Amino acid sequence: MNTVNAEMMSWPEYEARIKSGAPVFLPVGAHEQHGPHLPIATDAIFAQEIAERVAQTLGGLVLPVVRYGYKSQARSGGGQTFSGTISVDGATLTGLVLDILRELARHGASQCIVVNGHFENQWFLTEAIELAQREFALSQRAMTVIRTEYWDFTPQQVYDEIFPEDFPGVDLEHAALIETSMMLYLHPQWVRQELIPDDPLACFPDYDTYPQSGACVPQSGVLAPAGRASMEKGQLLVESICGNMSRELSAALKQVV
Repeated sequence: MNTVNAEMMSWPEYEARIKSGAPVFLPVGAHEQHGPHLPIATDAIFAQEIAERVAQTLGGLVLPVVRYGYKSQARSGGGQTFSGTISVDGATLTGLVLDILRELARHGASQCIVVNGHFENQWFLTEAIELAQREFALSQRAMTVIRTEYWDFTPQQVYDEIFPEDFPGVDLEHAALIETSMMLYLHPQWVRQELIPDDPLACFPDYDTYPQSGACVPQSGVLAPAGRASMEKGQLLVESICGNMSRELSAALKQVV
């Protein structure tokens, strides 16, 4: 069977790939509202799709995506006030990823790439990786772990091309032009184009207040204009991200072999 998805392999196939030194990709997303026009699973979908494409290039294998992420924040995901957003505590996410890394080390994996698709996950994934490395050092096991946020691989010239005006920033691009375009390219059947809102750019104060009220978040949950999204822009984004990620990870993995 020719697949990069570990869950579709038999255990001997999986074991052979691990013993060959194949890098293991762990995509991590979230179950978070993405406006009236995109699926709640958007972050998980992107993390998995990008991981699969890069794994194909690098001869890797991909674990099942982690579909729950850390709590949505108002200025990067609309916050916890929306129905459909199901988040986990930071300790829960850290513990789950730590357990997965432990199991990979037990299997003899030498390289793992964590592909993050949810802005708020970053530091809890880092904590899991740091705790795993502490354990590996004590047990004299060795496994290199790389954490990536897929959006960091977008070239500046791509942003310049798809944003004729100022780029609002990745955090405010929640369910907006970038994510809508990428979904139009990857899974157009899951975009409710007639429901794309016409909200202006969200404006937040320079502080966060808890409990979250959602006062500055547009009712749609979309933080920046999405009306100019297109399949062509999505293709440009996905292909440039995957190309850059493949090149950079290939070079990084060769350095640690």
